[in-house]
Amino acid sequence: MSQYAKDDEPEATRRDASDAESSRASRGWWDRNADDYQREHGGFLGDDRFVWGPEGLDEADAALLGPAAELKGRRVLEIGAGAAQCSRWLAAQGALPVALDLSHRQLQHALRIAGDETGGPLDLVQADAGALPFRDGSFDLACSAYGALPFVADPVRVLREVRRVLRPGGRFVFSVTHPIRWAFPDEPGPEGLSVAASYFDRTPYVEQGDDGRAVYVEHHRTVGDRVRDVVAAGFRLVDLVEPEWPDWNAQEWGGWSPLRGHLIPGTAIFVCTADGA
Repeated sequence: MSQYAKDDEPEATRRDASDAESSRASRGWWDRNADDYQREHGGFLGDDRFVWGPEGLDEADAALLGPAAELKGRRVLEIGAGAAQCSRWLAAQGALPVALDLSHRQLQHALRIAGDETGGPLDLVQADAGALPFRDGSFDLACSAYGALPFVADPVRVLREVRRVLRPGGRFVFSVTHPIRWAFPDEPGPEGLSVAASYFDRTPYVEQGDDGRAVYVEHHRTVGDRVRDVVAAGFRLVDLVEPEWPDWNAQEWGGWSPLRGHLIPGTAIFVCTADGA
């Protein structure tokens, strides 16, 4: 659900939203809010750190894509890359990342950060995750930290595109808001600890303007839905990681907080492999 305050508060509702409407809303929202997002969360994310979610689980420790020493020379696609912090960490390990995002403004922040570096530039691509502009089998690995999948009406379409551009045996790891959070108010305090809605209600969360046009859309899938989506796209699910909230992390990030994080999961990370031909 939308985590960041906006100047002109839109109406929050639950209603259907098509893939086209969701994509249009996401592009506009991230272009408008990229500056505030990077200003608010850039310090936590760092310029070249690979963080899977608000809990602060770091790929350097988790190695969900594989041991860091084995990333050298691997072609990696980051989907929903934002300012490409994760791709920058991958490049530092010797990988060959491509950072893809729907938002032009988010990628401008990637260029801004790259301008402060002495290393070579990253490959940045603006495109929709549901229509990846790459040949079949172009990548060894793919990753997405809260990118694309929470915001699309047809997640299987995105997953099939990722499967297509991965070589056989390639790995895709993605994180999303833990589905159980949809049953609770999106609040970091005690009011966010009581069930307020049905976990099984898949109606999208939509913020819309006075004209009824969506300006932000987020789609809910249950844990079972996510597993079936992964399988339907031709992946094999090899792990489901639910990061615990660490004692060192005192920050609040929207509805994520130490209070809630110590009691209920906030992030789900799906580790998948593209087995077979």
